[in-house]
Amino acid sequence: MAILTFERFAEVLDEVIGRIPPRYLRGLTGGFNLQDGKKREGGYLILGEYIESGMLGSFIMFYYGSFVDLLRGEPVESWEAEITETVLHELQHHLESMAGRDDLAREEMEELARALQKEK
Repeated sequence: MAILTFERFAEVLDEVIGRIPPRYLRGLTGGFNLQDGKKREGGYLILGEYIESGMLGSFIMFYYGSFVDLLRGEPVESWEAEITETVLHELQHHLESMAGRDDLAREEMEELARALQKEK
């Protein structure tokens, strides 16, 4: 059971990103970024997000504190798997955006709508 330090988390994140073929990173002008804090939207933890900004370009942000809240006490392998899954998920948002698609965003909105219906 572990909590990855911020430094070790950054290393694992860099290792995962380093395995991505460059062709999938085209247009990701702001690259990958890591913040120490956590992010929530409503009652949901945000582990990472794909951001498109006219001023800053396209980039992916990861929130270390959100991973800590989600994975506290989990084995290192769980952290590594969640980091990998989040990188791939956010990269999919980027690739869909480049292709003029929003399949994943629509799927997420449907998931949110179902969750909100259950809360009633």
